[in-house]
Amino acid sequence: MPPIVPPSINIQSILPEIMVVVTALVILLVDLVLEKDKKTPLAFLGLIGLATAFMASVLMWRSGVSVYAFNMMIVIDRFTLFFNILFLVATFITLLISINYIRDEGINYGEFYVLLLFATVGMMLMAKANDLMILFLGLETLSISIYVLVGFLRTNLKSNESSLKYFLLGAFASGLLLYGIAFVYGSTGTTKLPEIAKMLESAPHILFNPLLLAAVGLILVGLGFKVALVPFHMWTPDVYEGAPTSVTAFMSVGVKAAAFSAFLRVFLSSFGPLRADWTMILWVLAVATMTLGNVVAISQDNIKRMLAYSSIAHAGYILVAMTAGGDMATMSIIYYLMAYTLMNLGAFAIVILYGKKGEENILISDYAGAGFKYPFLSVAMAIFMFSLAGIPPLAGFIGKFYIFSAAIKQGFIWLAIIGVLNSVIATYYYLRVTVIMYMREPSKEVGQLSFSLPMIVALLITTFFTLHMGILPGRYLQFAKQSIQMLM
Repeated sequence: MPPIVPPSINIQSILPEIMVVVTALVILLVDLVLEKDKKTPLAFLGLIGLATAFMASVLMWRSGVSVYAFNMMIVIDRFTLFFNILFLVATFITLLISINYIRDEGINYGEFYVLLLFATVGMMLMAKANDLMILFLGLETLSISIYVLVGFLRTNLKSNESSLKYFLLGAFASGLLLYGIAFVYGSTGTTKLPEIAKMLESAPHILFNPLLLAAVGLILVGLGFKVALVPFHMWTPDVYEGAPTSVTAFMSVGVKAAAFSAFLRVFLSSFGPLRADWTMILWVLAVATMTLGNVVAISQDNIKRMLAYSSIAHAGYILVAMTAGGDMATMSIIYYLMAYTLMNLGAFAIVILYGKKGEENILISDYAGAGFKYPFLSVAMAIFMFSLAGIPPLAGFIGKFYIFSAAIKQGFIWLAIIGVLNSVIATYYYLRVTVIMYMREPSKEVGQLSFSLPMIVALLITTFFTLHMGILPGRYLQFAKQSIQMLM
């Protein structure tokens, strides 16, 4: 019997995750000594921990070192580190927009910050997973935290319903994903992503194994649920509407980015030899997701539900690039996720600010007259809406331009045409918000808004980078190009 060799421990490879976990544990301890209505310092502890983990990720990026760790179960490369940085930035901005919001809503508990940080750790594990079991571990760490956060408005029936609905459907999707992982192991004898890729390349007969094809389908369903692809989207509008708005903002960017990081690693690398089998499926899913998201968003009067269907549509745009494949498509996905994170968090920040206590003023019609009463707020909202619509010279336009260009380059011309037509449809409901703000008389009086410093900082960050990424995209595109250098 060969000796059992313990896996090598490389603490540096998980240093950012350790920093976030330690921050969460410190918050738990400090929370014990703070009075119920004085929990705001916990948010600043979280911001410090996230900033420290961000710096560690940046230093690892600059070192350019790419390694496997923990018996090749995780991988640290620039692809991983890009998503680490993206998740940390998204969580940082979410904390900024949450400070006053959760206090006003009466849910200023230490557990809120802890769950947000553990959800971030789950996302980071998903991005660096080099083994399907680590991917599942990260997904469940993320999912369990989000299930609780969605229902954090404990006295709100909509929030309770949203949490239960998301939990039941999410558990079902996780079960399908786990079945898919089991089927991959049954057909290839491994759950490590590089070994799966080598097995499929060296033994072509496995490509026709029904068990493997079923595994691909089940994993597609499990990840498709997290990014809200049609027809796995049914939870999205209700959950986004019922969840606390800052949690909705976090879900719309963080969970989606984490699932797409796994999508890219698993499908474009490990399941690359099966491209002929899943490309057409992704083509159909991309068209269905874009079209349903945009068409249904037109009829929404609630701005959170509108942004929910908008989120579904944007998942369809990203899927266009995944269908096309290739370095340019992957680079465009990286850039688009950066842009989408900033502009969507900015839009939800304004929804929080305008919504006030009790999440009032949640209808699009409630924004009537805001253009002249709150000039800065309205200009920022217009920038985010124009960027989400893909209007130049903003970040959303550059992202869509490269996604559709990648599809055309790979020969998916009709897919690109359908994507452009969907963008035209989306322009209507995004511009509708701007038109109502500037060209409609208010139907009711909206009280004075309270602009806290953290909220102003969040809005300045998101507005600046939404503009900067669109006007001067070169540096960000170079960053995206460097990020697609995966070890696999």
